[in-house]
Amino acid sequence: MLLLHSNYKKIDWSDPISLLVLDTVLSVSPSWLSPGTSVTLSCEVEHSSAGWRFYWYKTVPDLSGTSYSYELLPGSINGTEQDSYMIHGQTQTAGFTCRAGRGDPEYYTYYSEPTFVWSGAASLTVNPDTVQRFGFDSVSLSCEGNSTKWRVSRFTDDGFLFHCSFWGTMNGSTCNVNRMWYGNVVYWCESGSAFSNAVNITGQYNDGIILVSPVHPVTEGDSVTLGCKLRTQNVLSNVFFYKDNKLIQNDSRGEMSISAVSESDEGFYKCQYSGKESPQSWMAVKSSSSENSSFPVLLITGLVCGVLLIILLLLLCCYKQSKGEKFSDQFKITDVFLLLLINAVATEEFEIHKTC
Repeated sequence: MLLLHSNYKKIDWSDPISLLVLDTVLSVSPSWLSPGTSVTLSCEVEHSSAGWRFYWYKTVPDLSGTSYSYELLPGSINGTEQDSYMIHGQTQTAGFTCRAGRGDPEYYTYYSEPTFVWSGAASLTVNPDTVQRFGFDSVSLSCEGNSTKWRVSRFTDDGFLFHCSFWGTMNGSTCNVNRMWYGNVVYWCESGSAFSNAVNITGQYNDGIILVSPVHPVTEGDSVTLGCKLRTQNVLSNVFFYKDNKLIQNDSRGEMSISAVSESDEGFYKCQYSGKESPQSWMAVKSSSSENSSFPVLLITGLVCGVLLIILLLLLCCYKQSKGEKFSDQFKITDVFLLLLINAVATEEFEIHKTC
């Protein structure tokens, strides 16, 4: 624009430029944790081009509002050239975010929206305890753990994240819900420093039918009963039950019981009655006690290793005796070996769970 006036100087304006602020999108794989699984974070920059460095963060709930703060993950302080980041040994529900930067001075994109991986360990309890609900069902979601302040969050299958204050009533550590969201929704608890486990609950229309199945994983060896329910009543007869889309039982009693659950029972279940079919829900099976079951094995392994060491020491004594050495010398040698063994155990350098 050009201004002409006796009291003004001539001013020439530069051509306009566009300032583009880029977004980043974070994806995680897998979204549900299982034992021994590594989590891969992938960060994508809108209108991507070369030269970006990527920064990786875990999210920390800010209970004073409805947001999160961010903490850099290890090895990310200077960014990474790779647009992916792997986390080993993640066992608990957690949230992550990323952003990218390039140039000198470095220009940064926006932070990505928080993305979550979920664990099914039991610290969020659901009452009534069934995965599928009708839209007008009342449900209580209760948080358990070492915290005096909690909030309950949910993530819908169309990608929206909301906290209990938007769709329920928070009373202490419990979120009371008077109306369920239709479709598949993940719920979890957040304290000031951590996340709880998560549960997947399916909301069904009121004129439909639902499968009655447990929210949390079933322990191997325990019994479980699956049922089929209309809005107004339990279905008592002529119910078809399916596992992984294969018919497994037509029960005149309207329920299906498994007396001792095994790993092979894990899968997607649904029921059918009078032309109506429930959504399918995943029933997970967990080991009865991996720690307790491994203890006898470790004990036996340790005893075997100990016996073999004693035999080796006796053979060594016999060998020394055949060479004509005194008993006191033999004792000193044996004593040294025993001291080394005790020291190794005390410093955890001797691992009895490994082979001798």
